[in-house]
Amino acid sequence: MIATPAREENFNYRLWRYDGAPGELIPLLQSAQDHFGYIPRRAISYIAEVTGVPESEVFGVITFYSQFRLQPMGKHVIKACDGTACHVQNSRMIIDTLEDELGVEVDGTTSDGLFTLATVACLGCCSLAPVLMINDDTHGRLTPQSVRKLLREYRRREEAARAQTAAACGDRA
Repeated sequence: MIATPAREENFNYRLWRYDGAPGELIPLLQSAQDHFGYIPRRAISYIAEVTGVPESEVFGVITFYSQFRLQPMGKHVIKACDGTACHVQNSRMIIDTLEDELGVEVDGTTSDGLFTLATVACLGCCSLAPVLMINDDTHGRLTPQSVRKLLREYRRREEAARAQTAAACGDRA
């Protein structure tokens, strides 16, 4: 998620408007996450200072609610379904393949920032089990081989985009 002027304005507006009313911590954290794409340490410190809530309590709220993230998400978020239909169709093997190929565990982000891996209870595509989504794209009837091929394709597209950007920058020099 990119910090746009509108998101920054919303985050700054919420902090500026904070009047000490109880129940504002979660909206402030949501605004920070909307702005940064996650909640960085500096935002925790700033929110704690503005609200008067100790940083340890702010951190406690962040870690209690699964909606909040302390690390940036990857460019491509993979949501692997582990619901009943997918589980019966061996989603665990698909998740294991993803972890192995990406070199991260569930809820981890690759070191290059390209992928974040998450599991979900159901994607609502049970007839396609096992299924996963990468960003807004749904991929079903998966096998370990098709998952590897899919990841290679996303990486190939990313490399092509980088090469195109580098070539365009080189043309301007």
